[in-house]
Amino acid sequence: MQAKFNPLQVIINPPGIQFGMPGDTIELYIVVINQGDQSAVIDLYFVFDEVFQSLTGWSSSPRESLALAPQQNSDEVKFEFQIAANALPGTYDYTLVVDSPQHYPQDTPITFPNQIKVLLKEQTSIRVNDPTFSLRPNTNPNKPLVFNPSEFLQVEVIVDNRSYLVDRFRLSCPDLDEDWFTINYPTTGFEGTGLVSDVTALELNPGTQGQILLKFHPPGDTLAGSYSPTIRLYSENSPDLVLLDLVYIQIPTNYRLDIELNTILGQVSRSLGKYELSLTNQGNIVRELILDLKSRDEEELYTYKFDPTEVRLLPNRSAVANLTVKPRPWWRRPWFGAGLVVNFQLDIKDQANLPLPNTLPQGSLVWKPRPWWQFLLLILAILGLLGGIGFIIWRILNPDPLRLENFSANNPRITEEEDEVALKWDIHNYQQLQMLILMVKGSQAIQPITYDFRNGIPETLGKASTNEIPPCQVQEKQELICSNVKTGVKTKGNYTFELQAFYRNGIEILSPKTQVVSQTTQVEIAEKQIAEVLSFQTDKLQYIKGQNILLSWIIARPLLLAKAQLAGSADDGTSYSEPITYKFNQGNLADPKLKKLCTQQNQQLRCTNIPLTAYKAGKFGFEIKAFPNNGSDKVSAKKTESKIEILPKPFKIVSFTINGSEQQNLELKEGTTATLSWRVEGENIQVKLQPYGDDVPLAGSKQLPVNLAFPSQISLQVNDISGKQQPQQRGFAITVIKKVVPTPIPSINPIPPPLPPNNSPFKSPLPLRQGF
Repeated sequence: MQAKFNPLQVIINPPGIQFGMPGDTIELYIVVINQGDQSAVIDLYFVFDEVFQSLTGWSSSPRESLALAPQQNSDEVKFEFQIAANALPGTYDYTLVVDSPQHYPQDTPITFPNQIKVLLKEQTSIRVNDPTFSLRPNTNPNKPLVFNPSEFLQVEVIVDNRSYLVDRFRLSCPDLDEDWFTINYPTTGFEGTGLVSDVTALELNPGTQGQILLKFHPPGDTLAGSYSPTIRLYSENSPDLVLLDLVYIQIPTNYRLDIELNTILGQVSRSLGKYELSLTNQGNIVRELILDLKSRDEEELYTYKFDPTEVRLLPNRSAVANLTVKPRPWWRRPWFGAGLVVNFQLDIKDQANLPLPNTLPQGSLVWKPRPWWQFLLLILAILGLLGGIGFIIWRILNPDPLRLENFSANNPRITEEEDEVALKWDIHNYQQLQMLILMVKGSQAIQPITYDFRNGIPETLGKASTNEIPPCQVQEKQELICSNVKTGVKTKGNYTFELQAFYRNGIEILSPKTQVVSQTTQVEIAEKQIAEVLSFQTDKLQYIKGQNILLSWIIARPLLLAKAQLAGSADDGTSYSEPITYKFNQGNLADPKLKKLCTQQNQQLRCTNIPLTAYKAGKFGFEIKAFPNNGSDKVSAKKTESKIEILPKPFKIVSFTINGSEQQNLELKEGTTATLSWRVEGENIQVKLQPYGDDVPLAGSKQLPVNLAFPSQISLQVNDISGKQQPQQRGFAITVIKKVVPTPIPSINPIPPPLPPNNSPFKSPLPLRQGF
């Protein structure tokens, strides 16, 4: 099927996803080509949601209008995206719309979905040929991935190798435990059948793209909520390149709670009914439960006790509570028959008001009838009742006096801001009480507090707040026991609390003569103490790289010390290293190697010569912070008085030879080859070979032909780039011995002897050879 012709062609630069960090400005360039046969007015604008609006700060979409003739190209239209400085890392969607409703209504609008990826600030700046990666599906704080416990959550990591070399990529999630995720790299195709081969990286050719599968499967006891783990991609060719991204995951809340009530003893005569309550948290949130019981009958004919009364359950954890039920009152026990059945039901409350099961377990208790001999006791009881009535009449006319006892504070000495002063007291025969007045004298001006008992126990004392026990409870024999009565006093100082109890106005003859009963108690509120750094110093002010910086400090009140943190920084703000943390337990260093360097005396911790490796050259100031273990927000800190200078290691020329010789004056023969060899130790230095003047490596060799142009002096010069060390030089004086060429000797032919005449009677039998 032939694609439909569109008269508008749009060129977007850069294409695809765009990267930026909080505070950066991203630029988008658009060129529109009118390929139609008519002039047209073309509108350019963006469509985005509220999330993208908060990212860029746009209240409305920027728009541009273009007027193009047929076959005309527009100029490059520039749009700028200003990423907010507080933007959270993530991938944000937007859509570019190209519209011409008047001239090309049938072919427009044309939409181009695109994305902006906000990077972490810790990520390295990405160059043109650096590798990149993206996640699919993309997420941001307002568009997380929802985890389903019945299946794993899969994320595709798309890796682009934009370099000119083959590279291997490895993925990690540094924020998560290993049981949280699984990384699957694609197979290379070279794994043989039946062979076990673990693929530990993604190998990509230049300019290609690959995929890594990242599966999230949080453990069953993971709490519900939002998680944003960091994903880091490592490049084998560029190990220093930091490529980061975040995945936003939402784990939905699961409120499942299994409750089971088991009967241990359900029929009683004189003992208590016993039950066992089993609680299992099958959800993924922490449950804090208050155990209670309510009657299923019209009357509540029992008392009960849970042990414990409050249960805290972590995910996938279980707990057991013992329940005892006592039938009451005693006179309701039946005299005959099958017994009295007491029905009840669990009444469990969640302190955070989280959902509970709709149906809670029910139970019952059978109170067996009395034995026959108790009829005799009934007769005696009737007789005693008659005597009791007379006694009651006498007690009405002669009531027991009101008694105020045990007035004191829960804690006579507390720490400032740790808690407020709470009081407790007991009042016998409280029904005769008309009013209580609590007066406070001390550092903080407190108005007297009045509790009016004319209409019963006031709500401030007898009514409990949410999920709490009321401060005052009535016990048997008209005894009012009040405990944990808050006063609101928290400021440090010494306070005197006086409680005055006033009688009710009754018949003057029967009313007590003393109308007011009072008691006092004292409370001290002390200021919260913390561990304090008294001194912090080094053994000297200058070190050589590789040496140990010996630190010493004195910290007061070491028992309040949780940890000490050591950090260093240069003048330009760069840190010396990651902060070093020394953990303490009861004022002692947790590291056994350094523990012997610290001593405690007179509530002071003295640590001497704690080693810190000087691995970075420069001038640095160091600071120590003492963090308390008592919940205080105060942190004591102290810096070294002077900056500490760390010098680079001294460099030296280990060897410099010509043809294996270190003699400074050498003679070389013309026509031979001179082999120069050298080795230098050091760092941040420059090595030159003179008179050639070029830089050479720290170790190497060079061969030079020996001729009449061979230099008379050769030296090796080493300079400290930082200029803090004196330069070094080692050299040779060279004498070239000229090659001697021997002078040739000319050859002389010998003169032959004269031949005899032809007529000579003497003939030579053989011809003579010339030159013999």
